[in-house]
Amino acid sequence: MQEKELAAAGGSLYYGIENGKAVITRFQGSAAEVRLPERIEDMPVACIGRKAFLSRKNLRRVFLPDSVEEIGDWAFAYCGGLREVVMPCGEIRFGRAVFMECGSLERLTGTRAQGELLAAAAVALDAYYLLDLQAAGSREWLAKWDNRLMTVMQASETEGYSRQVLCGEEDYGSTDLAAYISGRRKHKIRLALLRLLFPDALSGDNRAALEAYLQGYAKGSARGEETWQVILGEHGNDRAYYSLYAELGCITEENFDVSLADIGEEYPEMRAFFLRYKEEKLGVGDFFAGLEL
Repeated sequence: MQEKELAAAGGSLYYGIENGKAVITRFQGSAAEVRLPERIEDMPVACIGRKAFLSRKNLRRVFLPDSVEEIGDWAFAYCGGLREVVMPCGEIRFGRAVFMECGSLERLTGTRAQGELLAAAAVALDAYYLLDLQAAGSREWLAKWDNRLMTVMQASETEGYSRQVLCGEEDYGSTDLAAYISGRRKHKIRLALLRLLFPDALSGDNRAALEAYLQGYAKGSARGEETWQVILGEHGNDRAYYSLYAELGCITEENFDVSLADIGEEYPEMRAFFLRYKEEKLGVGDFFAGLEL
């Protein structure tokens, strides 16, 4: 297949024509946003080829046309800044590890809930079998998502540590066991928070298990404070997250002052939320109704 160049905003797209369809073979450039055309040489753009966007560090958002039918192996792997991929909702064949090491990916196509759960399926759950754009959001799909989630939640927090030690610090960073366990907890906490924010079809048992896990690592917990660390460090500007934290009963009289000190002046809306929470007296049943926008 002969490779040709097509000028694009912020770079160049390279493509070939195969069986009457255009295949995107690679992208060169520093663009933060790439919109792929529907047709090239009057041929439908049907495939994003193997490693086509590999390691495009500046890439933040990609828009795929409705004509795309296949995304090849490692097509977006190591795009560490990639946050969103907008793609058609029809049937797409996904290759291996399409979004490997795309740790910033927050959303694939669909509604907000579907898009964020789809992204988590690929990046956080390592469950590419859940990349089914037509089934996403259905009760059956959510049940599969939850089965994978609970497998992750129930896994030992030291799982994989020995492999990291064998690989050495140069490959994985610190081999400190406490730091490793804390990182594993935060991974579980991010998933639990996400699922509770989008709880459609979540069973009572799974909800209870997720809530208990998050409560166990709130501010002031003797076991660790990873839930609070994730809320403050990663979602201090996102009211949905710290509101959920409060709904779970994680703001208490005992931890209020130290939590407020942690917030400082960096997140004024979060600080105001906490102060109002205290004003309304911790634990008042109708507090959350008064916070409706």
